[in-house]
Amino acid sequence: MRLDRFLNRKLRLGSKGVRLLLLEKRVSVGGVIVKDGRLEVTEFCRVVADGEVLQDKAALYVMLNKPVGCVSGRRDPIYPSALERIDIPGSDSLHTAGRLDLNTTGLLILTNDGTWSRRLTDPRSKKPKVYRVETSEPISIECERRFAEGIHLLPEDIVTQPAGMERLGDREARLTIYEGRYRQIKRMFWRFENKVVALHRERMGEIALDPALVPGEYRLLGREEIASV
Repeated sequence: MRLDRFLNRKLRLGSKGVRLLLLEKRVSVGGVIVKDGRLEVTEFCRVVADGEVLQDKAALYVMLNKPVGCVSGRRDPIYPSALERIDIPGSDSLHTAGRLDLNTTGLLILTNDGTWSRRLTDPRSKKPKVYRVETSEPISIECERRFAEGIHLLPEDIVTQPAGMERLGDREARLTIYEGRYRQIKRMFWRFENKVVALHRERMGEIALDPALVPGEYRLLGREEIASV
């Protein structure tokens, strides 16, 4: 949003009043005096007018090692929420960037920056999501070949984007996908009547799960991790 429109919405001064406020150098954005009302301000810009803080919301980016048995949403009548584990100022504004099922573990990213999270999860961005998978039956060569071609899923009547598979054992593999459809990996394996018994997300884009985090622990993302999205 343009700064002049933001000020008018907040202060109700009208266009002339806003122009005067700016010309008299009574407005700062991010600690810098601003005279140009055309400046674009985001929801995370600190805006001060005549000493009054009009907006001062910090952008939050959090990595959680999600344990088994908790949901990604904020509330559930039965199971604990992963969001409830985050105890930092502003955590009530967080949402998940790509959910994990109840019993899927590993990297869960939470943020209050909707534009950033959409860039991370949008299939058009082609950002890889890497999972370690354990199945009830041996993974067949045909399964690996078909995953590389794309799997037809119902009821959406769509074909998944090609997925990469690195075998780690007869019943274990590292799978790389570029989408995030509902229960996608479990449904892909079920096409071969092979049940996923354990699923762990290791990476999203360039952001890898910190090995120092035990299940249930979290930390803020670093600058390089944030910038990678």
